[in-house]
Amino acid sequence: MKYKISLFLLFVFVLNSCQNEDEKRRAENEKEAKKKEVIFNNINKAWTFIDEPINEISEQKVNSWNEWREFLKELGDKPRKTIGAFQKKSTALSKKAIALNDNIPVEFNVPAIKSRISILVTKVKMMDLFIHLNQIPTEKVTFLIGEINKELVSLERQMDNIYVKSKIPKEEGEEDFLKMLDTTRAIQGTVIEPVPGKKTDQNLPKVE
Repeated sequence: MKYKISLFLLFVFVLNSCQNEDEKRRAENEKEAKKKEVIFNNINKAWTFIDEPINEISEQKVNSWNEWREFLKELGDKPRKTIGAFQKKSTALSKKAIALNDNIPVEFNVPAIKSRISILVTKVKMMDLFIHLNQIPTEKVTFLIGEINKELVSLERQMDNIYVKSKIPKEEGEEDFLKMLDTTRAIQGTVIEPVPGKKTDQNLPKVE
């Protein structure tokens, strides 16, 4: 009889332990779900990119620079519903940003534009890195979204600046002056080989 009672009490203890573990696991899952929901809501709220050209020049390049057009299009396609969707979008944005280094229009293939593209790519890649961490640092992701927008504005303003400068008419005679400078530099850079001196025959008689 005592054995049956002990066995019954042991069964009740094990059953209560299992129920407690289930409740604890359920509470942890709910806590994690709420945490992910907060992260999703914060990122979803901050995820607003400047996907429209801010000036006429960058708008014109949408038609002729395929990589620029595809990048802006990717920026404008906002993910929905899950944090996983934002992670996929972030990876896609990183690839499109890297592609901006390809086929840069001739007039923009200069250090000022390349450096801004490099900074933009770095910040997009950083955002992609942070959003894929197990514990997503929401503040860093949202901060980088703002930084990416700043770099977009900087890049487009530089495009416009280059275009404006290219349209400034040269003053009369300036072009001839620049050509003359190039010619002068070319002459200065020319290496003139010394004329070898005539060898004297040691056997010839010397004139006193």
